[in-house]
Amino acid sequence: MCVYVYVFPSQDPLDRADFNAVEYINTLFPTEQSLANIDEVVNKIKLKIRRLDDSIRTVVRGQTNVGQDGRQALEEAQKAIQQLFGKIKDIKDKAEKSEQMVKEITRDIKQLDHAKRHLTTSITTLNHLHMLAGGVDSLEAMTRRRQYGEVANLLQGVVNVLEHFNKYMGIPQIRQLSERVKAAQNELGQQILADFEEAFPSQGTKRPGGPSNVLRDACLVANVLDPRIKQEIIKKFIKQHLSEYLVLFQENQDVAWLDKIDRRYAWIKRQLVDYEEKYGRMFPPEWYMTERISVEFCHITRTELTKIMRTRAKEIEVKLLLFAIQRTTNFEGLLAKRFSGCTLGDGTVQKKTEVPPPSTNPFLEDEAGTETDEIVIEKSDTDRPKKPKVPDNPFHGIVSKCFEPHLYVYIESQDKNLGELIDRFVADFKAQGPPKPNVDEGGAVLPSCADLFVYYKKCMVQCSQLSTGEPMIALTTIFQKYLREYAWKILSGNLPKTSSSSGGLTITSLLKEKEGSEVAKFTFEELCLICSILSTAEYCLATTQQLEEKLKEKVDASLMERINLTGEMDTFSIVISNSIQLLVQDLDAACDPALTAMSKMQWQNVEHVGDQSPYVTSVILHIKQNVPIIRDNLASTRKYFTQFCIKFANSFIPKFINHLFKCKPISMVGAEQLLLDTHSLKMVLLDLPSIGSQVVRKAPASYTKIVVKGMTRAEMILKVVMAPHEPPVVFVDNYIKLLADCSTDTFQKILDMKGLKRSEQSSMLELFRQRLPAPASGAENPGSLALSAPTPEQESSRIRKLEKLIKKRL
Repeated sequence: MCVYVYVFPSQDPLDRADFNAVEYINTLFPTEQSLANIDEVVNKIKLKIRRLDDSIRTVVRGQTNVGQDGRQALEEAQKAIQQLFGKIKDIKDKAEKSEQMVKEITRDIKQLDHAKRHLTTSITTLNHLHMLAGGVDSLEAMTRRRQYGEVANLLQGVVNVLEHFNKYMGIPQIRQLSERVKAAQNELGQQILADFEEAFPSQGTKRPGGPSNVLRDACLVANVLDPRIKQEIIKKFIKQHLSEYLVLFQENQDVAWLDKIDRRYAWIKRQLVDYEEKYGRMFPPEWYMTERISVEFCHITRTELTKIMRTRAKEIEVKLLLFAIQRTTNFEGLLAKRFSGCTLGDGTVQKKTEVPPPSTNPFLEDEAGTETDEIVIEKSDTDRPKKPKVPDNPFHGIVSKCFEPHLYVYIESQDKNLGELIDRFVADFKAQGPPKPNVDEGGAVLPSCADLFVYYKKCMVQCSQLSTGEPMIALTTIFQKYLREYAWKILSGNLPKTSSSSGGLTITSLLKEKEGSEVAKFTFEELCLICSILSTAEYCLATTQQLEEKLKEKVDASLMERINLTGEMDTFSIVISNSIQLLVQDLDAACDPALTAMSKMQWQNVEHVGDQSPYVTSVILHIKQNVPIIRDNLASTRKYFTQFCIKFANSFIPKFINHLFKCKPISMVGAEQLLLDTHSLKMVLLDLPSIGSQVVRKAPASYTKIVVKGMTRAEMILKVVMAPHEPPVVFVDNYIKLLADCSTDTFQKILDMKGLKRSEQSSMLELFRQRLPAPASGAENPGSLALSAPTPEQESSRIRKLEKLIKKRL
């Protein structure tokens, strides 16, 4: 029944899996009166049973023949499969017979193909053998008659044909022919060498009449012979051709010294012209004889110059050395324009100068720009790609390498020159004084700075042309030395001093704690000088970084790690920091008398709240005097002006709070006046970066955050002082809430400012210590209202009056 219900869903209660007969009967006969229809219900059930029996009988009878039909279908399928297997076997047998038939048909064809291939190979080999035999005979005959023109073409053909018989060398006749070819080649080589020795003897002069056609054809034959024959011919010819050079420029000759080095290069130029006229057509173009002569001349010249400079090292002067190097590098450049350098691998392989990648470094300029008067580092120049300084010259250093061991003379000279240059800068500064203020251009950079880096650039370019090895490292060390000297002698050494013991870096003079006392302030010119030195140090810092990058481009890759100007950049950073500190200390010291006056005032006697106090006016006056000058002179280095503002705020605000603690005792009115003054100073400090400027800029967020945090603390201190100290619990809780300061010292200072007696302070301190661990809770918040409303009418009137004064001031 369950399966039936699952397969054929039905709503009949009799088909349910949880069928209950009692419930079903109660459903049919819910009351006694319904039993009257019992016969009718019984008849319906009997009819339904009869129909179900008929259905079951029909289904059972229908399934009687199913098994027999299935077996019959299976037998028919098996018979069909057997028939299919039989057909497949027949097809396979026929395919095998067909394959065998095809093999029998193609066997004869394959035999014919093999026979044809072997016959063709035999005919070809016989033809090659005939050609080889005839060629060897002709080669031997032509060799005896010195018919080199015909031999050149024939020999190449014979060698190519002989290569086909490499696998037949076991046959005596073939081996004999191969030996005859080798013998002919050896004979040709010796014969050609003898002909060249006769034409160009090692001793004496060249044979009159110039080269012959026989030698020209002999060179063609040498191309086919063993490469050693060609190399021997080239070596002997070049040696004979340069023998005169060794005699003319011997070490003991006057023309051999560096001051007459031009004559060496003039001599080889004449010899190359003479060679082209007389022997240019004798040697094949692929021998590159002109280039080989030049390369051998360079090797000889480098060796000879090395020996003579080692012998006469004490006579080498800077000008003489630079003259020789300049003429030599010019000659190497001429070789690079004339030749490709493809023969350099035959002798000593000359290391190719690595071409630095395109850089945005301001030091990277064309050769024509090395004599400029200043180094420009504007963004427009740094964005423009520059031409690599060192050209791709395969002949670079082929001769000039010999000067490298003596470049210490050049380095020592530059050391001396830079020392004199620094001394001249110091003397000029003392004689001419500081540069004139140039506010319109954002402050003046010391002209000596540009002169120094121009000279650095000139030395660097010149040295990189001489060598990219250890001399560049030595020059870098010299650069580092005088960068430090410039920083200390020219920059730090000229910072204004306020006392003999200040060292030029700090203000040590003590200001008198007396109202109206005179303050030792920097003059307008001194402030401009400090800003100028700061701008110069910033320029030096940026340019030194570029100098380091350029030096690394110029030097060999293996030496790049040894170039590090970080120490010198740190030195300029120290100069910048000291300059900013001087500016901060000057302005800070100028405000000290005003703060001292604030702390000396009798704040308990103040009867009414007026405009801002005189000490605030004094502080604002000093700020308005100094800050615009500093801002205008640091316009080109805006970030350092921001640093100045931040450092001043970090110095002034804590000092102001300390002086605020000294104002004791303070009355309620006095506290209101101080709160007004504090708010005025806060507004001025927030406006400090753009004070006195026609262009109003928003102050940097970092600066604004410092001012707001510091001055808000000062305002909170005064609000705590203004609050009544009764009841004590409310006062202590409001102090912790407003200041969030757990220090008993600060709390003690607040009590001193309120003027409480020692007995009252003791109880307050004890209560403070008790209340300190627990923060102000929500239950205590209503009590905090007592801070502003112990007497609502009086306090509200005072607050409104204070607000009116602040609005009036703003």
